[in-house]
Amino acid sequence: MRYAARLLCIMLLACLSPLALAERLRLVSDDWAPYVYLEQGQAKGIDYEVTTQVFRRLGVEVDWQFMPWKRCLAMVEQGLTDGVMDIFRVESREAFLVYPEEPMSHVEFVLFQDRNRPHAVTHLGDLAGLSVGISSGYTYGKAFSESSAFKRESAPTHEANFGKLIRGRVDLVVTDRLVGRYLRRQLGLEQQVEELPLVISRQAQYLGLTRTPEHQLLAQAFTEELRRFKQERAYTAIIERYTGGSASPSDAVEQHEHSMPR
Repeated sequence: MRYAARLLCIMLLACLSPLALAERLRLVSDDWAPYVYLEQGQAKGIDYEVTTQVFRRLGVEVDWQFMPWKRCLAMVEQGLTDGVMDIFRVESREAFLVYPEEPMSHVEFVLFQDRNRPHAVTHLGDLAGLSVGISSGYTYGKAFSESSAFKRESAPTHEANFGKLIRGRVDLVVTDRLVGRYLRRQLGLEQQVEELPLVISRQAQYLGLTRTPEHQLLAQAFTEELRRFKQERAYTAIIERYTGGSASPSDAVEQHEHSMPR
């Protein structure tokens, strides 16, 4: 089976036009640490490293650009780039995006609060009367996004949301579990900011490629190589390097609300 999958991958790449492989693939993303982000001008992250390894094996070179998430979405919808990293699969995007079948990772949107101003939150109804910091361009599920029981306050960056939290400008912040843990550690807030157990939503995130015949073939080849790479120790080592071995992007959860697109 492994030989057959490898042969299929080679055949798919052979079908790609020489022009498509001669040019570097242009991918966009926002700062979404620890999945993909810029640090001192250097691209890093779990999904960045995994994608780089997979494309290297496929013989494809990649150029990365980082920008706000709304602009990332506009770029791929208008065909101004070749793809976007860590995007949710939703029907409205099928017209202009094609995805590998294998996800890069999974996100779990949870709430973070200041230990000095705790709130008892076990379900969305407990947010009544509170203000929750959200990130511009993100959605967290219909029930959360359309509720009139609490206020949603947008911030341009995830760091800005945590700044508002510790200054008392919002009561809670919603973000992915690993993203929140990473920021808490980077900002020196591990003793002040705590994570709540309720999972607002959970969703797989993918590499999205602009819909062209070449990219459809590339998505298939990427799927096979990504699945193979996930079976290797090198894949686990990447995750452990960014999470300290405390969590995996594909951890399962028991309790979650209906999820919506990033």
